[in-house]
Amino acid sequence: MYKQNHSIAIVDDHSLILQGLMSLLSRIPKYEVLATFTRGNDLLTFLEKEPIDIVLLDISLPDINGIDLCLEIKRIAPQVIILGLSNHTERSVILQLMQNGASGYLLKNIDIVELESCLDEAINKQMVFSNAVKEIIANPISSDLPLLPKLTKRETEILKLIASGKTSVQIGEELFLSPLTIETHRKRMMSKFKTKNMMSLIKIASDNKLI
Repeated sequence: MYKQNHSIAIVDDHSLILQGLMSLLSRIPKYEVLATFTRGNDLLTFLEKEPIDIVLLDISLPDINGIDLCLEIKRIAPQVIILGLSNHTERSVILQLMQNGASGYLLKNIDIVELESCLDEAINKQMVFSNAVKEIIANPISSDLPLLPKLTKRETEILKLIASGKTSVQIGEELFLSPLTIETHRKRMMSKFKTKNMMSLIKIASDNKLI
């Protein structure tokens, strides 16, 4: 029997965006928003219990990078169709998301007609891109940079103190953490940014205004 309504979950950390998307999608009867999330890990918990046809996924989330989240979604629910829906226009970001299992990528300036068309194509197992994304993919630019990992609030706090010249012992005393915990954060941040030392990490974070 043909399924009339296709279920959608949306992941975006901006409530206004979520409300706007829900309003937009409510005007397309064959699609139904079953759940919205501001955190990626909440979506993963939901997917372990509830089947969903499509996930509309933002890239910048407070707890997990959308590109990494895409991989986790596919691990938990391989059948789910994932469409990136973001303001990120870097070609490398789009391609990384596709490599991790997404079926398409849309920019948030998409209108209702194009959104419905893209959803229809995705349900029919096609790879879909909004028109603006097609132009980005077709025209790579020299300034197209890979997406940087996201620092947690605690990591940012620790990295700022490291950059100021404080030792792990001093930072631990200031933040009421053990020196071992600070060292663990150091190693985790270097691993996350794929750097061999803290100086390189501090430079990357500083150059990109992360600290």
